[in-house]
Amino acid sequence: MHRLALAVIAALAFAACGSDEPTTPATGGGSDELASLVVTVDSDGDGAEAPKELEVSCKQPTDSDACGAAAGISAADLRPTADDVACTQQFGGPETATIKGAIRGEPVDASFARSDGCEISRWEKVAPLLDQVK
Repeated sequence: MHRLALAVIAALAFAACGSDEPTTPATGGGSDELASLVVTVDSDGDGAEAPKELEVSCKQPTDSDACGAAAGISAADLRPTADDVACTQQFGGPETATIKGAIRGEPVDASFARSDGCEISRWEKVAPLLDQVK
């Protein structure tokens, strides 16, 4: 039993070692783009005013202000709040937004609102990008 445990530990340690070969993201298809996104913001949240949209396509953060804002966002920032998280019940405004496409080769499809404390926090993480939509 002790030998089996050592063998498993050794195998895991070996598997954790990386190679010096460059890797491409599994979902990126080898793309070297920083971001390829469509960002939509609906300022009244109900579509009465036409939502505004911005297409962002860039390889470097310096390509545009929107690219600089996208560089500060990770796919993790776009994930929805987990179901088991308690959120303050406060209203931050009627605005809604979506961000769809890919960041650093990772597909993203996120929706945002300002309907409670958790959603307000998510909105604030991506606000620099949302603010680029004019």
